[in-house]
Amino acid sequence: MASRPESDDPFLGDVSEGRILQAILTRTPPATHTLIGPGDDAAVIATPSGSVVATTDTLVHGPDFRLAWSSGYDLGWKSAAVNLADVAAMGARPTALLVALAVPRDLRLSFVERVADGFRDACSALAPGCAVVGGDLTVSDVLTVAVTALGDLQGRDAVTRGGARPGDVVAIAGELGHAAHGLAVLFGRFRDGETPVPVDTALLEAGERAAVAAQLRPSPPIALGAVAATSGATAMMDISDGLAIDARRLAAASDVTIALDSTALGENPERSIAGGEDHALLATFPEGFLPPGFRVIGVVRHRGEEDLLCDDLPVDLSGWDPYRDWDSVAG
Repeated sequence: MASRPESDDPFLGDVSEGRILQAILTRTPPATHTLIGPGDDAAVIATPSGSVVATTDTLVHGPDFRLAWSSGYDLGWKSAAVNLADVAAMGARPTALLVALAVPRDLRLSFVERVADGFRDACSALAPGCAVVGGDLTVSDVLTVAVTALGDLQGRDAVTRGGARPGDVVAIAGELGHAAHGLAVLFGRFRDGETPVPVDTALLEAGERAAVAAQLRPSPPIALGAVAATSGATAMMDISDGLAIDARRLAAASDVTIALDSTALGENPERSIAGGEDHALLATFPEGFLPPGFRVIGVVRHRGEEDLLCDDLPVDLSGWDPYRDWDSVAG
């Protein structure tokens, strides 16, 4: 998309809140279940099943993304995707997003418009019928995006982390390790800070470009959350912090041991176990009930000394931690 003249693209500090909101809302269509959309004190969303799944996530410049690498579109897309994945992990269909933006005055209006475009297109691609229905806008020195996502269980019970049973198979939908690979590429090949080296995908091999895309613009298998629920999933969760961390959480919640098979984890099992931010769906199913889109990566055992094993050996605790320095990820 060609850039427009700066005279038509003011800094946020030079325009009113109303104009910024208008720029956002003209780019976000109504959600399927919207009864009252933006413009009132709150939105009203229909809940056909009578129950609501709700989750929230916050992305902060620095620990969660870098403007040297992420465009406004990337940021909007990723902010939507990570929240949609949490709704899907409960077995629900995403219905609406509420977005709170805290933005510096020296950002251009076009940046916020691209954020809105990213939200719109991510919802359209990953969860048709879901859309941004409201939120908040304020000023901050640190760019922050806080999203609340809502979902409908469509008459089903939620699939929690606590239902895995010995004898179940452990399965995954989506990719493992790609986002971590992308982050390593960003740190290894590009830089932000005082002497930034912006991302130039033309310099990357095809595999590296795909990995960077997985980090900046993830595409989790949102529709497969409901598929898993209707196929008898006994437990499920979103892999946001890495398989090592999140599989432990599921094992602890279910009071079982999860035993992984490294041969089922792809060409780089170590990265698949330790890498975070892929937003794949980790689920357990009774043997013989695996739905299309999921692949088996292990089994559930009776509780042992370890929460998580791989090839019958304990797995190191590693993965994504927002309290770590991002630069430590580069190694």
